[in-house]
Formats: sequence, structure tokens, C-alpha cells
Amino acid sequence: MLLSATAAILLSSCVSQKKYNELEAKQRETQDQLNTATVKLNSCLDEKDRMNEQITRLNNTNAALLNNVGDLATLSKKEAENLERSLESIKEKDLAIRSMQDAMNKKDSVTLALVTSLKGALGNMSDEDIEINVEKGVVYVSISDKLLFDSGRYNITPRAKEVLGKVATVVKNKPNIEFMVEGHTDNKPISTSMFEDNWDLSVKRATSVVRVLQDDFGVEPARMTAAGRSYYIPVATNETAEGRAKNRRTRIVVLPKLDQFYSMIEEGMEKATSGQE
Repeated sequence: MLLSATAAILLSSCVSQKKYNELEAKQRETQDQLNTATVKLNSCLDEKDRMNEQITRLNNTNAALLNNVGDLATLSKKEAENLERSLESIKEKDLAIRSMQDAMNKKDSVTLALVTSLKGALGNMSDEDIEINVEKGVVYVSISDKLLFDSGRYNITPRAKEVLGKVATVVKNKPNIEFMVEGHTDNKPISTSMFEDNWDLSVKRATSVVRVLQDDFGVEPARMTAAGRSYYIPVATNETAEGRAKNRRTRIVVLPKLDQFYSMIEEGMEKATSGQE
């Protein structure tokens, strides 16, 4: 009986340990599921908070829009008319800006074509004797004194006539441009029976170039202006011989025709206005 009782106790003890192990495993599994559910719950709560914030912002925006609509609805007739005039003024200014931009683009195209033509015609000349550049939309052709004239004189040299002939060919093909011929000297004073001073020398050299363009190459005189600038607009120092040589020059300045520029603006505005209508 004692053995039987002992065996029963041992058997009962083994069965309890097995069940305990099973329960312990289920408990761990349940804890894992609980942890997972907790994480998901916290995530849902965070998402809920974000959604509530978004809803609040939307409600505020909606309220502001409703207020704006209310403000607009309370505009007086005079205020509405002022607002309409302001909008029309903005449209007109925008139209004028676009028309001016189109005119500037056309002018830049003409300038580029002129520079290309001049460089093509004078391309084989020395860069030291002839310089072509563009400053603020104005084309300048600068020709050195040693190429155009003998020292202290204003008569055009035979080689200079070749250069001026090429310039004349370009400008004659562009009848809508006007230009000014400027004479420049260094600051060494001159006073002879032929020239009273540097002003006199610079003017006579400019008029000599104009006469050659007119008489020898048929450039229309109404398109040209002769001007003397003496030594007051140097491009280099007059303290050195090299600098003074650079300052002794004749410059052809292509003058922008403002009336044509404004005509292009007016034409652009007329086209834009007719297109809107």
C-alpha cells in the first residue's frame, strides 16, 4: 500500500509539471500577443492625434475662408470698382513690361547682327588697329590713329580707305541705323597753323572720316554725325607712349534710334491688346 501510494504521488507530480510547462508556454505566448497589441494601440493613438491636428487645421482654414468670403461679400460698390481698376492697372503694366522686353529682344538681335557683320567684314584686320565691342547695347568700332592718319595730320591714308570701305558696306546694308564718328587725341597739346588745339584736331579727323564715307562710298550723310572729343575721354593713361597711342583713335558709335524702339513697344502693345480683345 505504501509503494502504491508513493507511485501515485510520483505520477501525480509528473503530470502537474507537464501541465505547468504548458501553461508557462501559453503565458509567454499571451504576453507576446499583449506586447504586440500594445504597440499597435500606441501607434493608433499617435495616428489619431495627428488626424485630430489635421482636422483642427482644416477647420481653422475653412473658418478663415468663410471669413474672407464674408469680407468680400461686404465690399461696397465703390471698393469693388477700385479693386477692378487696380487689377486692370496691373494687367496694363504687365503688358507694357512684356512689350518692352520684346522690343529689347528685337533690338539685341539687330545689335548682334550688326556686330557679326562688322567682325566678318573686318576680320582680317589687326586687333591692335581695330576693336569692335558692345557696351550697354551700343556698338563701338574703334580705329587707331596710326591706321587712319599720318602723324599730326587729318588726311585719310589709302589703307584707311580700305577699312572705311568695309565699314561702309556693312552700314549701307542696314539703312535703319545711324552713327556718330568721334575723333579722340592724347593730351599732348598741339598748336600749329593747321590746328588751333586738340579739339580742332579731333573734329577735323572726325569730319575727314565722314567725308570719305559720304564721297567715296556713298553713305547717306543724314545718317552720320561728326564729333570731336579732344583728349577728355581716354581709354588708357597718357603717362606712357603706349597709352597715348591707344588714346589717339577714331570711334564709330552706332546710335540707338529711340523712336524706332518706342515704335516697337507701341506695336507690341497694340498686338497684345487686339489679341486680348
